[in-house]
Amino acid sequence: MNILEEIILNKRNEVASLKHAVPISELRSTVSGAPPLRDFHAALRRNPPALIAEIKRASPSKGVLSAEFDPPAIAAEYERGGAAALSVLTDRRFFHGDPSHLRRAREACSLPVLRKDFILDEYQVLESRLLSADAILLITRLLDSSLLRDLIEITQGLEMEAMVEVQDEREVETALNAGARIIGVNNRDLSTFTVSLDTSLRLRSSIPAGITAVSESGIRSQEDVRRLAESGFDALLIGEELMRAQDRALALQNLRKTR
Repeated sequence: MNILEEIILNKRNEVASLKHAVPISELRSTVSGAPPLRDFHAALRRNPPALIAEIKRASPSKGVLSAEFDPPAIAAEYERGGAAALSVLTDRRFFHGDPSHLRRAREACSLPVLRKDFILDEYQVLESRLLSADAILLITRLLDSSLLRDLIEITQGLEMEAMVEVQDEREVETALNAGARIIGVNNRDLSTFTVSLDTSLRLRSSIPAGITAVSESGIRSQEDVRRLAESGFDALLIGEELMRAQDRALALQNLRKTR
């Protein structure tokens, strides 16, 4: 069993436990009372390349990224540094996250927030809305085409955005056919956790005009930002480089100087 298979097995068990504790009917009945949304899609289109700054305590490949971890303080730093939006890792076991990190980070800033997790079920979409997420990540590799389409429709029906993650040309086509409006190209192979920006550079031409294109992972320098911006990406998601920085606001400002 590779790390991705282990993560998904754990996530299915986690969702089953959540459903047992709080039935999905209860989430459906309370979701109308969720806080007002912030426009994640507009934030990514406003001043390209928009920078999505990620709040992530740890990763399976790199371990703990920041010994001092305070989601509200990090969110405020990112906003000062000029981030267009936040991404918050909420997986507990493998990324040392927690759903509460998203709510607390969002309360500390005015930015729209993406919930980054391994979303496999309508239950998690409803949970995300109740957590105040403005957008969620859907990973094409983990979902058959019918389920991907259903989850996108449920997300949009709740007036959230879905960023649909891909890693090859076939997945781009699947995402488009499912109705994706935002496509994120993950430069990290989810099976091996190796990273290459060439994945984004290769796939950019497969994403049509009018679809918001995001490059995710492995973005570490002004030169990386410049290359991806010149290839036509609307937004870039940056995590480890910022989480390891002594001054995260300054690190973001420096990355934005290429524009």
